[in-house]
Amino acid sequence: MTEPNALLEVAYDEALRGLAEGGVPIGAALFDADGTLLGRGRNRRVQNDDPSAHAETDAFRAAGRRRDYRPTIMVTTLSPCWYCSGLVRQFGIGTVIIGEARTFHGGHDWLAEHGVRVRILDDPRCVTLMTDFIAARPDLWFEDIGAAGPARDR
Repeated sequence: MTEPNALLEVAYDEALRGLAEGGVPIGAALFDADGTLLGRGRNRRVQNDDPSAHAETDAFRAAGRRRDYRPTIMVTTLSPCWYCSGLVRQFGIGTVIIGEARTFHGGHDWLAEHGVRVRILDDPRCVTLMTDFIAARPDLWFEDIGAAGPARDR
């Protein structure tokens, strides 16, 4: 498998694109086991006025149909929410690489409990990107995670 930090670069680039577009800076990419990029995406909830346009779903949609997702690797800059964790389980994605889980603790423990290989990189750039965004746009952050106030697991 390709170096996880190299795979994260694609997702991080997507997160920066999303931020530049006025959206929530979360990026993702889906790779084959050999490191071949299948699809990339970013949280486009704001840009597309679509509450289901999360980064992982955007990358998944961009990858197109496959018969088997077990050998694939979902890379995301932030711990996947329950919606995106459900996508990983529904389609049997075998590995999830997470840039950081400090600012948001999504469904990655649940994924690991159900046999998905989970690796958290604790990438300082990802932490800083989300920490700065949450400080600058708490309204948009709380909307994104489905909370009216302080962050909670979604």
